[in-house]
Amino acid sequence: MHTSSRGMPPLYTQVLIAVVAGAFLGATFGQEPYLGGLRNEQLGKLGLFVVTLLKTLAIPLIFFAILDALIRTSIPLRQGGKLLVICVVNVSVAMTIGLAIMNLWQPGLAWRGHVDELLHLVPGTTLSSSALANVQAGSQSPIEYLASYIPRTIADPFSSNNIIGVVLLALILGATLRYLHGRSSQAGGAVQAVVGIIERIYGWLVQILGWIILVVPLAVFGVVAQVVGKSGVGVFSVLWIFLVAMLAGLAIHSFIYYPLVAWLLGKKSPRIYIGQGADAIMTAVSCNSSLATVPVTLRCLERMNVSPQSARLAACVGTNLNNDGITLYEAMAALFLAQALGYDLPMAKQILIVLASIIAGAGVAGIPEAGLIVLPLVLAAAGLPDHVIIAAIPLIMTVDWIIARARSGVNVMSDMLVAILLDAGQATPVTTPVMVQPQSKSISSKESQAS
Repeated sequence: MHTSSRGMPPLYTQVLIAVVAGAFLGATFGQEPYLGGLRNEQLGKLGLFVVTLLKTLAIPLIFFAILDALIRTSIPLRQGGKLLVICVVNVSVAMTIGLAIMNLWQPGLAWRGHVDELLHLVPGTTLSSSALANVQAGSQSPIEYLASYIPRTIADPFSSNNIIGVVLLALILGATLRYLHGRSSQAGGAVQAVVGIIERIYGWLVQILGWIILVVPLAVFGVVAQVVGKSGVGVFSVLWIFLVAMLAGLAIHSFIYYPLVAWLLGKKSPRIYIGQGADAIMTAVSCNSSLATVPVTLRCLERMNVSPQSARLAACVGTNLNNDGITLYEAMAALFLAQALGYDLPMAKQILIVLASIIAGAGVAGIPEAGLIVLPLVLAAAGLPDHVIIAAIPLIMTVDWIIARARSGVNVMSDMLVAILLDAGQATPVTTPVMVQPQSKSISSKESQAS
């Protein structure tokens, strides 16, 4: 689980090596040519190409992931409703913590005055100070702003990277196909054929994503070499505040809120919840995948005397919703950059960013590097210009490998908490079988290879 089947080191090790090597190359050669005229700036451009590929893949990946999950997943109605309520409460608390940190501490202000310099470090960006001053929230009312996300045509959300519109289409189409698939004997083989096509396309997209993830360390290497070559190693002192802010939000939610709720409502003390769940938490942190950690999570829940039914429902089916780590990170990162740019974000627009983060997190559940993949879409929902997003993502990538492991650990802790709460007060065991998504194993395998 820590190394791929090809004997490669885990992804986080590759990224760490890429950061060190890129910083060394940038500090050594700066902007001077070497190796037959090669420059660090050219390496940076190659790194941006990988970022563009991730952004291009995100929308179709979310669309087909939601379709595939809606068609395949089957859960008991009563337990499903309870699962949904618990997940909504958990993510609401996560978003409250994130908004409180960003509005009270305002860590993004530490980048104020440095943003123009940082964005110019990334090739192909031109953002002047006057342009920064003009980046402001729109004058639309919250209702008008929300209505703008309703797609005018079926193709519109895909061409405009409108994640909310894409999710709405996927939910409507997925619910329709699920209904028809349940009546396939009457509907004939046409629906079955469509379902098969969706499953194949989703599998192909996950495979393509796995290939792209393999070259992420090379992208980080090129971007770091270009950034350090232009500004020196001092750039990391500016990135540090971003890392601290993100980890602070994740730590408060996972080590204060989760254990408290597990103790007060689930009757599992922090010693049991964290102590017995440590194996799953550390496995998720090490392999950077909550879905690949499912077998270990189930084993930890068994040690906590959680019923197998509740454990499977939370860890296998509910893992598509238990993505507090991703949603908290997406919202905080978007608000951080907005503060750094001098954005004036009213609470209504902050809530819209939160909504986009929740939808994005649920849409890419279990996908390797999910947080990094959907981050451009959430930044777009915040109203950031495309050239700012393209410039900011490579900078964030230099520390994202640390935050990504924390996100995976938080997601696994969320799975365990949901299982504990589902089991609490359950008088009789749930005998209705829970159908675990067939794609879990295949995705887990791909995640392990990518990690």
